[in-house]
Amino acid sequence: MSYPQQPTPTDVNGQTPPSAGSGERSPKRVGTGLLAACVLAAGLVGGGAGAGAVALANGGGPAASSAQDGGDEDRGTEAGDGTAQDPQDAQGSGESGAADRGAEAGTVSKAAEKASPSVVTISTIASSGSGSGSGVVLDEEGHILTNNHVVTMGGTTSDAELTVQTSDGSVYAAKVVGTDPKSDLAVIKVDAEDLTPIGIGASGDVQVGDQVVAIGAPLGLAGTVTDGIVSTLNRTISVASSEVPDNTSEGSPYEFQFPQQGSGQRTQGSVFLNVMQTDAAINPGNSGGALVDANGDLVGINVAIASAGGQEQSGESGNIGVGFAIPVDYAHRIAQELIEEGEVDHAFLGVSVTPAEADVQGGGARTRTQFSAGAEVREVVSGSPADQAGLKQGDVVTEVNGHPVKDSESLTATVRQFAPGDSAEVTVRRDGKEQAFEVTFATSDQQG
Repeated sequence: MSYPQQPTPTDVNGQTPPSAGSGERSPKRVGTGLLAACVLAAGLVGGGAGAGAVALANGGGPAASSAQDGGDEDRGTEAGDGTAQDPQDAQGSGESGAADRGAEAGTVSKAAEKASPSVVTISTIASSGSGSGSGVVLDEEGHILTNNHVVTMGGTTSDAELTVQTSDGSVYAAKVVGTDPKSDLAVIKVDAEDLTPIGIGASGDVQVGDQVVAIGAPLGLAGTVTDGIVSTLNRTISVASSEVPDNTSEGSPYEFQFPQQGSGQRTQGSVFLNVMQTDAAINPGNSGGALVDANGDLVGINVAIASAGGQEQSGESGNIGVGFAIPVDYAHRIAQELIEEGEVDHAFLGVSVTPAEADVQGGGARTRTQFSAGAEVREVVSGSPADQAGLKQGDVVTEVNGHPVKDSESLTATVRQFAPGDSAEVTVRRDGKEQAFEVTFATSDQQG
């Protein structure tokens, strides 16, 4: 497999400029956290649009390890310094651990009890097949937030027949209010009474290590509850979408596909999302479901999972402890705009960028690396917000409002989190020095 010497520039609308060329091949840059994601999985046996599956950037599965059994006489009898542990101490530790687990289970139980009535199962039927996913009740008027790839069956249809089953088993016909492929979010609506809107939390308050609970319908199993922690924040993933323009660079090692398309068929392009990563079990069918905090308040919309087999593995993927959710601060804003306008305007910066190679400490001048450190500006659109703010070709964007930018995909996802008209401080590295510029974002239809 060979790769372009210069990574293909990506504009901050998630598209590749037509003028991007190819040249001598060299290793592909790896931004810290970019994962190429494919929406692969089905919610029910026989097809459907469930949780997305993410191919790890290195293309290989995580190494499996097993603990060798050292024998009964050695198991659990030694402390870390090699001395024998007092059996009474060991028993006390076990009781304490059991109490901790009981308290944790109680927290999960209370969170699930509060949030579960607000999570629904979504059935989709079209001429191309059928499937299922999950959704979250937003208000008493019947608006339900889910993923775009759930209601469009991975972009294969725009007129799927939608029905929703609530937590009490009632089934309602649903209609689409609005979809937004660039955020992979959609709002549908049912005519129902006595719905329980979910409590809206604040993803900006979430910290790594916080306990979270995932609620949805993996494999069509409605009302399934799993728990874990927030593994990391602001992870950038690339979710394949057949509803955005093609931006797949020449020589890409990834085969993006949806369940209805069949193995190996390519989608048109992909969208970049900043997400929360969690080890709570998320499986096909969890897409659009809730990720809630210990209080049972929504902090994320489950969107994708990692696949250990990469693109070589066909079929459905399952949980390996690496799942992703769209932060609620962003998802709720998109949902409100879809409810009020039926569509979403995305922020526009006006630059084409490529990953900037990280400086290698302790290596020679010609030491190469796959790690990137920022987004290098290759072109600035005349009259764009970036141009008006003073950004120039050759600048390396490293932060937006204090949010680290690791590569071009990270910048694209970060800009999308702002609304047109919002202002942000963009930090760049220019001639070895950092400079900050105040940028006011425009809408994508105001480019130039």
